Amino acid sequence: MTKLYSWKRASAIVLFCAGTAITLSAQTYETLHSFDWVNGGNPYFMSLVQGPDGKLYGTAGGGDNGNGTVFKISTAGKFTTLYKFCMQQGCPDGSVARTSLVLATDGNLYGTTESGGLIGAGTIFRITPVGKLTTIYSFCVEPGNCSDGQDPRAGLVQGVDGNLYGTTYSGGDYSAGTIFKITPKGALTTLHSFDGSDGRNPNAGLVQGRDGNFYGTTFYGGINGYGTVFKITPAGKLTTLHTFCIQTDCPDGGGPSARMIQASDQNFYGTTLVGGSYGGQDSGGTVFKITPGGVLTTVYSFGGKDDDGVAPYAGVVQGTDGNVYGTTYGGGTNGVGTIFQITPEGVLTTLYTFCTQLPDCPDGGGPYGGLVQATNGTFYGVTLGGGTYGVGVVFSLDMGFGPFVNLVRESGNVAKDDGILGQGLKDTTDVSFHGTPATFTVRSDTLLLTRVPPEATTGLVTVTTPSGTLTSNKIFRVTPQLLNFDPPSGPVGTRVTIMGVSLTQTQSVGFGDHIPAQFTVNSDTQVTATVPGGAKTGRIGIQTKGGTAISSRTFTVTP
Repeated sequence: MTKLYSWKRASAIVLFCAGTAITLSAQTYETLHSFDWVNGGNPYFMSLVQGPDGKLYGTAGGGDNGNGTVFKISTAGKFTTLYKFCMQQGCPDGSVARTSLVLATDGNLYGTTESGGLIGAGTIFRITPVGKLTTIYSFCVEPGNCSDGQDPRAGLVQGVDGNLYGTTYSGGDYSAGTIFKITPKGALTTLHSFDGSDGRNPNAGLVQGRDGNFYGTTFYGGINGYGTVFKITPAGKLTTLHTFCIQTDCPDGGGPSARMIQASDQNFYGTTLVGGSYGGQDSGGTVFKITPGGVLTTVYSFGGKDDDGVAPYAGVVQGTDGNVYGTTYGGGTNGVGTIFQITPEGVLTTLYTFCTQLPDCPDGGGPYGGLVQATNGTFYGVTLGGGTYGVGVVFSLDMGFGPFVNLVRESGNVAKDDGILGQGLKDTTDVSFHGTPATFTVRSDTLLLTRVPPEATTGLVTVTTPSGTLTSNKIFRVTPQLLNFDPPSGPVGTRVTIMGVSLTQTQSVGFGDHIPAQFTVNSDTQVTATVPGGAKTGRIGIQTKGGTAISSRTFTVTP
């Protein structure tokens, strides 16, 4: 097939990385499904996402018209094609679906297509778990300049405000790509247009940090043209945190192409396609971590060992054991990619090398996409090529990790509704947020609906069933609310009573230009702070373990 040929040719580029892989005896790799092109094939920059029914959802190429599909697959391998794009002339519903979906709090999945739509510049769509698709936005509403962006090559993320945020690869005021937000009903706002100096062509989606800002990367641009890491506020103020290839031969990497994650240590982790310590600008790529303030550390450089892989197109995911897991598109024993594990100290272990049977690679090869750890503890992913028909597979990698629960929304205010994903939930007897009991409704064996209880604090969520207690794989952050303060003005040394919600875990209080103040936590709804020396008239801010809250009005510092 021509699809297999194009993948094989790409893999041949990286055959110089032959060697012997390091494996872990506890792992079990399984091919769950071979794509056949008619029902999807050649899945690209996509990680699977777990839906409310416990199944895994994703996108692929292929379909009746070759313009892409949306599919779901059970953890046992039962595959269903939900939608085939471009069923009408001109592809008004979109074309070329290559990116990850996101499960939103309304129970639907949202995604993007690279082209198609009213003008052919790409779309944003919503699809139900049973396959009903609605196009909610078509890019390039102003033909000729596409100031709203075009060619979205990344998936979306839902913010704590309920809106969806994403990027376009091109378009915008300078034709270098955009950052946007869109409501679930389809009202789009362009937050930023890249101009090249601050990056260009974002190939990756965004992640919302614990500080409420969004973090992302651009594939090109910046001072040296090898991409950037940036943060942007929900209001659209962008700050460049790092420009790649700051030294000759790019030891810090270059060309980041995948969404970052924020790990449990508060740092962001990501990958670069090229660069690193071995071989200069065209070497095997890196795994990096970067602080919210912009201090970047290269955790691992690919290409230093014969079997560690090269070209990590996909991002990484943090497993329930605290380690980071990912894939490389090339390298490994057979030159067509690997699955790897990296410890927080930067020690890499190759867990699996693709194409165990040359030349057809029935187990798959060339993974462009990343991994997801489902709530049964097993990792799942896709490959671009290989399999029975040569157009990719869906696979699982069981590391022996136990089951857990996952929250649809990872942060929120008290009294907000949330969904909990898992298995064996139909007989649940208790749900607690960091020890505080919460009300819940059993929707199915794989889904609970719950509400963040009053006085809940940031921490792990537990679900108790007759089989035992399941713990969330991530901390749920209870976001603070700053409602009022008194008095409204006063000189340095004034004691100010701050009223709000979820203030128990307050870590800092600031006045005006973020001047830190001495404070006392009186209760979950009240903090008392002293106006510090050097404070200027401005808003009051509170930082808790769950996030940041800023007052809506200013405190006036008097002489």
